[in-house]
Amino acid sequence: MSRPIKGGRRRLDASVPPEYDLPTREPRLDSPRAARVILTLVFVSWVVGTVGAGTSVVAIGAPSWIQRPSAALLMVVFALGLTHRGGGHMRIWVPMTAALGALAVTMETNLLLASAAAVTAVLAAVWAVLVTRPAASIIGAIGEYVLALLVASSGTLGVAAWNAPVNYQRFNLIVLTVSLGLAIALVWNLGAGLHGLGRQNFAILLGVAALVVLVLAYSSFVRTHGSQSIVQGFSDMVIWVRQTFGGAPRPVEVLIGFPALIVGVSLRSKRREGWWILVFAVIGTAVLTTSLVTPGAFPTYIGLSALYSSVLGLVVGLVLRRQFMKERSSRASRAIAPVVRVEPPRFAPLK
Repeated sequence: MSRPIKGGRRRLDASVPPEYDLPTREPRLDSPRAARVILTLVFVSWVVGTVGAGTSVVAIGAPSWIQRPSAALLMVVFALGLTHRGGGHMRIWVPMTAALGALAVTMETNLLLASAAAVTAVLAAVWAVLVTRPAASIIGAIGEYVLALLVASSGTLGVAAWNAPVNYQRFNLIVLTVSLGLAIALVWNLGAGLHGLGRQNFAILLGVAALVVLVLAYSSFVRTHGSQSIVQGFSDMVIWVRQTFGGAPRPVEVLIGFPALIVGVSLRSKRREGWWILVFAVIGTAVLTTSLVTPGAFPTYIGLSALYSSVLGLVVGLVLRRQFMKERSSRASRAIAPVVRVEPPRFAPLK
């Protein structure tokens, strides 16, 4: 006589492949060959624009007239990539961006140059985050981290190539605000809205947001209303670090922006709420894209500062990743198959 099968705990079914949890738009091109050709042209344009814009930072004897057209080409590439990745209307945003670039190159007025530089910085900062893919392993997370910083660095060169006459503090604040607003608008659906966070992660995000506001407000207050001794102390410390190491890491990137990039791409491999972590990664990429906007900035100092910030931010991010990637409960850890979340390919729309 056989014994009746007792009911047990519900297990994850490893035989069912995971599916993407958002509807996506139809492919813009029906022919896969045409899509590959367009992708190749966009990649070549990105490389050409980056090299041309880089001549504004590295003196290689290239004519100066190629700098702003290269920046305009980069701006169009960023607009195309971000619009396609976010599922937007290509016929609206890309022609508008191209028109701004053409007007800025031909007329060269202060307003147009500043606007083009700001748009380049915003598009590069947000696209650098959206072009990433979920990474379940440490090696994969580091690869996505490097890719995002490469895209943001090309945006830095594009902003420098515009050589726009702007006030750095005001320009940085505008780019940071617009980048965060655009990132939140795009992530709202990708991250299932605020109700998809859960109490614990929602509290963490509120804490990080409060830390961001505190750091930015305190640094601005110290520069404008701090006592002479405090301001002089900060200046002396920065000068010592600069003279000793050739650059100084930026706290906003090390403590907030770059660690959020590592944690976000890792958490996305399990849960959609990883997108909300990546909102704060835009802070790091936005600060990076605006670092060479002023003509008086020293490229070597900015480059070393970005290098130090990226290395320290990677270390902090890997430490935080270990905490965030832990299973929420013992029940989840007893599942047969690990929780796996898939997303469309890197150059496919996310929605």
